[in-house]
Amino acid sequence: MRYNQLGNTGLFVSEICLGTMTFGEAKQGSMWGAIADVDQNAADRIVERSLASGVNFIDTADVYSAGESERLLGQALKNLDVPRKDVVIATKVYGVMGDKPNDRGASRGHIMDSVEASLKRLQTDHIDLYQIHATDTVTPIEETLRAFDDLVSRGPVRYIGVSNWQAWRISKALGLSERRGFARFETVQAYYSIAGRDLERDIVPMMQEEKLGLMVWSPLAGGLLSGKYGPGAPGNGEGRRASFDFPPVDKDKAWACVAVMREVAEKHGVSVATVALAYILAKPFVTTVIIGAKHVDQLDQNLAAVKLKLDGDDMKRLDEVSALAPEYPGWMLARQGAGRRPADFEPKD
Repeated sequence: MRYNQLGNTGLFVSEICLGTMTFGEAKQGSMWGAIADVDQNAADRIVERSLASGVNFIDTADVYSAGESERLLGQALKNLDVPRKDVVIATKVYGVMGDKPNDRGASRGHIMDSVEASLKRLQTDHIDLYQIHATDTVTPIEETLRAFDDLVSRGPVRYIGVSNWQAWRISKALGLSERRGFARFETVQAYYSIAGRDLERDIVPMMQEEKLGLMVWSPLAGGLLSGKYGPGAPGNGEGRRASFDFPPVDKDKAWACVAVMREVAEKHGVSVATVALAYILAKPFVTTVIIGAKHVDQLDQNLAAVKLKLDGDDMKRLDEVSALAPEYPGWMLARQGAGRRPADFEPKD
């Protein structure tokens, strides 16, 4: 297991982050009913195996199974007697947590109410990384940032991050934080997979410029890249993706990626899912990849990705089959930027 610097902080986190969206026993018929069915005993085993494998980073959210994910995680760490200093806990705020109009969003009120509830469910006195889960089109960004800064100053939150925001919005927040002297976002949690590389257009260059860490969610595209789906799949395609078709993916492109991944997987004697994860881990701008599991065997298969080292030919084939289509202004930037670097000039006689 490798450990990477979290954003521009002195904190180091494992390249694999345990995602706990599967923790809880949500009501069938709800969105979480299609995702979460891990009880306390199973959660204990999954957390224990993850920590034993070198994982020190765990991600959850208050909205996952209406707080059950946080509760099960907190209890698992207590049951396993895990020293608090040995685990980095990340959670999120924004989602609907009640039926009242202020039980959601990124307002100061909802943030302050939610952090207390999350601390109680997690059975801890601080959250290492507190993240805004989505874009709030109503609350001013400065209100959200001031609330977060107060939490960092007071101590219940150590670092802050953001999830599912546009590049321009993150840049605006960073500018406001610098101007006001607020704590700044250190991480971006975003969807990224071999079948969905849109992040590379604007968000990745912005993050590299601003020294933000990238936490990748759904690197298997909701299981679509596990090898259980599409042409040549050995099984019947059952699983979460069969009942919850998310995130949106160009299926034709995904199947082309899976076909190449099958060949790479056979070459290395691993699963298609392991190749999909190893490909994301090989990207230099990725800080950590969030993996979820409903049982230990599935967890072990995902953890195997840290041991797989894709060679240059593997990466070339995978990059080519998953390449993004040219998009403006990217193709114009590439055209006009050619020859701008000294290395591009022809030497004179």
